[in-house]
Amino acid sequence: MKYIRLLFLLVPFLFSAQKIRSVQLFNPQTNDETPVIKFGEQLVLNFDDLSNGSTVYRYTIKHYNRNWQDDGLFFTEFAKGNLNGLIQDFQYSFNTKQRYTHYTLQFPNEKMQPKISGNYELIVYLDSASKPLFKKKFCIVEDGVNVAINVSRFDDVKKPNLNQRVEVAATSNQANLSSNIGSISLNVIQNNNFNMGVFNVKPNSMMGNKLLFQQLDLVFPGNNEFYYFDNKIINQAFDMVAAVENTDDGNQTYLHPVWAYPLNYQYQPDVNGAFYFRRNDMGIERNADTEADYSWVYFTLDSDKIDKELYVLGAFNDYTPSEESRMNYDEQSKKYVAKIYLKQGFYNYILATQDSSGNLDFGEINGSFWQTENLYQAFLYYTDFGRNYDGLVGYGETRRVVR
Repeated sequence: MKYIRLLFLLVPFLFSAQKIRSVQLFNPQTNDETPVIKFGEQLVLNFDDLSNGSTVYRYTIKHYNRNWQDDGLFFTEFAKGNLNGLIQDFQYSFNTKQRYTHYTLQFPNEKMQPKISGNYELIVYLDSASKPLFKKKFCIVEDGVNVAINVSRFDDVKKPNLNQRVEVAATSNQANLSSNIGSISLNVIQNNNFNMGVFNVKPNSMMGNKLLFQQLDLVFPGNNEFYYFDNKIINQAFDMVAAVENTDDGNQTYLHPVWAYPLNYQYQPDVNGAFYFRRNDMGIERNADTEADYSWVYFTLDSDKIDKELYVLGAFNDYTPSEESRMNYDEQSKKYVAKIYLKQGFYNYILATQDSSGNLDFGEINGSFWQTENLYQAFLYYTDFGRNYDGLVGYGETRRVVR
């Protein structure tokens, strides 16, 4: 594996400037990464500070409209309690080469509580919320509408890259949606990835208390099942890990190369882009919050060079291309490679291309197939008369296999 290590001598070393790692907004009610809760439920925020200090971080929240744009609401209009909170629950890492401080926040809490439904951001910062260290999207949904999703094969020779059609039925059990039906719209996203979404869909029919969204343009590329790796055992080559190195300087995890442009679909169970921190030593499961170590993970793709940028993306980096997640091409080995510093555990990832206009394609390298099992999430927004915000009145999701 020495040849892979040499490939990175010219790659900028960005890690020293990035001390906040492993940010995770987790829903303990459903054991799910999807940050959608009802009133009375809580999310859990986890992150690590690699400086291994005892910094007191602050947080606040911001409400947005259905398009994730600033709706101009004041804090007192969408929340009660303090405008700014402190993240004071932290623990130091134990028995790890990479020392860090693990922070946890349960939210909402008695100090800050959203009081209206809709789209939010949780903002974590040091001195000023205008200079955030990171932001995480979350939603609060009212318990008024049941949202059911059906996914089927979409076969159109004019749009060969769109493989799956989504149909949604929203049934009201409390809210009277007919009073302002023109304000209703639906957003559907795939695998918690806001780069893969269809937004502002209007209902095309209404039957009593049921709204139907059956447009032929509510379609998605199926893409492919996610690649994955598992390095919960940091000192052994394990699931999709080809080799490891463990020295006093740190851990190295080398993944098996993956292939580009598959011709046929092959079912591979995945967690739809999610990730979970784990550490297992000789069959003993450790507390991953503070005992999971960090490793440089080497991603490799066997491929000729293409005329687009190539990135390793997943929920672990919010599907956001960055210099760290960019794959670099090595002419000698005919491989794309990337090196990312990650907390050990189980990860799904996908290889996405980006064109000169900044458009991401999640199926160009991995392939796109109608059979792919994806997580689809439907968000139903409604603005009742007298409201000055977009309320989230219904949410539904499905992971059904397309047949």
